[in-house]
Amino acid sequence: MAVPKRKTTKSRAGKRRSHMKLSPKNIIEDKNSGEYRLSHHMDLKTGFYKGRQVLDPKD
Repeated sequence: MAVPKRKTTKSRAGKRRSHMKLSPKNIIEDKNSGEYRLSHHMDLKTGFYKGRQVLDPKD
């Protein structure tokens, strides 16, 4: 069975975990409705995407 010969230091463990982080969501304010939404997603309240009507607005 494989057993580590030496204890893993805090700095080495931190280097290994350096990429394990949460990335912030790209939330923007919609120009037409003023609602917050994810970029590259349509606005569910108005049904607009890239300046044109895609779906009927939600009630």
